Amino acid sequence: MTGFAYRLDPPDRPRLGLIILQADETIEGEFPALVEGRAAVHVSRVPSGREVTRDTLSAMAGALPAAAGVFPEGARFDCIGYACTSGASVIGSARVAELIGAVAETRAVTDPVRALVAACAALKVRRLALLSPYVAEVSDGLRAVLADSGIETPVFGSFNVAEEAKVARIDAPSLMSAACALAQDSRVQAVVLSCTNLRTRDIVAEIEARCGKPVLTSTQALAWHMARRAGLPALSSRYGRIMAQA
Repeated sequence: MTGFAYRLDPPDRPRLGLIILQADETIEGEFPALVEGRAAVHVSRVPSGREVTRDTLSAMAGALPAAAGVFPEGARFDCIGYACTSGASVIGSARVAELIGAVAETRAVTDPVRALVAACAALKVRRLALLSPYVAEVSDGLRAVLADSGIETPVFGSFNVAEEAKVARIDAPSLMSAACALAQDSRVQAVVLSCTNLRTRDIVAEIEARCGKPVLTSTQALAWHMARRAGLPALSSRYGRIMAQA
């Protein structure tokens, strides 16, 4: 055998970690485009129920450390995101950060709820129209958490779906029609499409153009917030106004 000398390249991009639900079929495909290749994205999965209930969401807390523990050994992350809006609303953003930070070496931890609150602050909006795929007990919990952060959701709509497999297949016309209908209410300043399993990446700009108001989605807000926490420059507004916010 002939031995050869070698050199190691230094890291050339920030490193992001994404913990997604076992049942999520969408975010893994949508997230990389949102950060425009400016970061290395590593993905782990956490066990999750086929149906979304407060019990199945709460149970994920026990599995988060193991999910964070299977990222590449020795990797140092600029930010890790737990990609479940409803899960974060049930477990709590502080607890999510504690569970992940105890296992993974990362400068920051975030989730879609924390990201949505930060995005609302950046856009200076406090009254949202919220579109959720989920049943009332799950959606009401998210609304309560947002209210605790000073964000009102006086306008609310849902597809009343409990099965994640169906959530991932709600089509674009259904999402756009529902979001634009909710946005017509003069009380709201922006529209939120809640759930990382909804296919929202390619329809945000069109909804914004139709309704004349900023549109936030769980995946888009999470990508924006992770990019900010990792020190990335402003991103392209083609995925929504928030992406260009520094």
